Amino acid sequence: MAADSAAAAGRSGVIHDLGYQRYDGLRLGRRAIIRALCWHSLRSAFGIGRGAKAKVVPILTFVIMCLPAVANAVAVAQGQPRTIPYDTYIFQLRVIVMIIFIAAQAPELVSRDLRSHVLPLYFCRPLRRLDYPLAKLTAFILACLAMIDIPVILLYLGTVTQAHGGSAIWHQTRALIPGLLVGLMWAVTLAAIGLFLASLSGRRAYSTGTIAIYFFLTWILAGILYSVSTGQGHPLRGGQVATSGARLSGLVSPFTVVDGVRQWLGGTSRGPIPPPGSYGPVYGVMLLVLLGVAVGGLALRYRKAGVA
Repeated sequence: MAADSAAAAGRSGVIHDLGYQRYDGLRLGRRAIIRALCWHSLRSAFGIGRGAKAKVVPILTFVIMCLPAVANAVAVAQGQPRTIPYDTYIFQLRVIVMIIFIAAQAPELVSRDLRSHVLPLYFCRPLRRLDYPLAKLTAFILACLAMIDIPVILLYLGTVTQAHGGSAIWHQTRALIPGLLVGLMWAVTLAAIGLFLASLSGRRAYSTGTIAIYFFLTWILAGILYSVSTGQGHPLRGGQVATSGARLSGLVSPFTVVDGVRQWLGGTSRGPIPPPGSYGPVYGVMLLVLLGVAVGGLALRYRKAGVA
C-alpha cells in the first residue's frame, strides 16, 4: 500500500512550500495594468528610463520643431507681427520631423515585445487582447501630440506676451484653438498609421524602414501629382490654376489628407495642396478610411500575435 501511494505521488507531483512571502496587498486589476502600460510606453517614446542614446532622436526632433516658435518670439519682441500660422505651423518642417520621430520611436513601443515573444506574458494577466494595442496607441498619440502642439503653444505664448489689450489676446486665443485641434488630428492619424506599420515586424530596422518609406514616398507622390495636375481650372496662387486633379492629388498621403480636411473644415492658411472645395468630403472619407485601416489592422495584428 505504501509503495502504491509513493508511486501515485511520483506520478502526480508534490507541491512544496518553500517559504516565500505571499503577496497580501491590493490587486489593482485590468485598468491599472492599462494605465501602467500606457505610462511606460509614453516614457519609452521619449527615451525616458533608458540610456542617452535612446533620447537623441526624440530630444533632437523636439528641439528642431520648437525652433520656429522661438524665432517667432524673438521677432515679435522686436515689434514684428506673427508670421507662422497656428494650424499649419511650418508645414514642410512638421512633415519631415514627424516622419523621423515616428519612424524611430514607433518600433520602440511594439517591435521589441514582438521580437522577444513576451506578449503571452502580458495576456496571462487580467488583460484583454485589445488592451495592449489600445494602451500603446494612446501613449503614442500623446507623444505625437506633444511633438506637434507644444511648439504651437510656445508660438502662442511668444505672441501674446507682446500683445497689448485683451482683444489682441482673445484674437490670438481664437486662432490657437483650431491649431491645437488640427494638431490632434495629425497626432491621431500619424500615430495610428505609424504604430500599425511598426507592428508588422518584430525587427526594428524593418519597421523603421517601412514607416519611413511609406510616409516619405506618399508625401513625394502627392507633390508630384499636384505638379503635373496644375493646369486649366480655378485660379490658384502664382498665376497657376487648380484642376480637379490638383485638388484630389493630396489623397495619396496622410499629411495632405489631413491638410485637405483642415481646409475643408474652414482653415484659411495656405497648405501644400489647393483648397479641396467640393471635394472636401472626399478628404474626410479618406481620413476615416486611413484611420479605420490602421486601427483595425493594429487590432487584428494583436489578436493574432496574442495567440501565437
